[in-house]
Amino acid sequence: MRILITNDDGIHAPGLKILENIAKTLTDDIYVVAPATDQSGVSHSLSLNDPLRLRTISDRHHALKGTPTDCVIFALKHLLKDTPPDLVLSGVNSGTNIAEDVIYSGTIAAAMEGTLLGVPSIALSQGYGAAGRDNMHWDCAQFHAPGIIRKILANGIPKDIVINLNFPNCPAADTQGIAITVQGRRDAQFLKIDERADGRGIAYYWIAFTRSPQTPGQGTDLEALAAKKISITPLRIDLTDAPALAQLTRLFG
Repeated sequence: MRILITNDDGIHAPGLKILENIAKTLTDDIYVVAPATDQSGVSHSLSLNDPLRLRTISDRHHALKGTPTDCVIFALKHLLKDTPPDLVLSGVNSGTNIAEDVIYSGTIAAAMEGTLLGVPSIALSQGYGAAGRDNMHWDCAQFHAPGIIRKILANGIPKDIVINLNFPNCPAADTQGIAITVQGRRDAQFLKIDERADGRGIAYYWIAFTRSPQTPGQGTDLEALAAKKISITPLRIDLTDAPALAQLTRLFG
């Protein structure tokens, strides 16, 4: 089995090495094509107005000046076009990709691009808490992911479905099982604009996040992670809403 690895945190991200360790439990035929710099939050964007520049680190490790989606397209349509991978793994992201994160995430987008191009794809993300990214429980993803991926692959991933794995903020031994979840939804007020001033008193702005306490919806990825469970969420490429489609058909039919 040949595996393509990518991420959105960049070629030097610790989670990329963790993912390579996970992949090595499945095969020794691994290629890494990851963004040269951090591309968190770029979603499914393409570099249409800038060239893609490749830096080869080794025969199987490459850094691309581009987005996570660019990386997957470059790998499948150029680097590995004659010997395509059997699986795309994206991550392990530093921080969960749950609820509306799925819309913004470059990690999820890379897995979606793999799926769009006909390759079974899985996104992996590791949660962290108030202690920050320097104190992440990477062992949680590294220990549990191989067995989960094997089981998913043995069962088969349905066409046009991306598997979204999220690991809770706890050591591997403290996880409370696995939950098959739906995508949750946070309070709409979680985004804010943080206004600051530079050394000359000129205003500049950061997009910031507010994490206020809330009760997650039943059966959601939010609920699973709060309970220290590993969340497995199948995501559809087709975004069409069937009930609204039927309603509009009746309205305009």
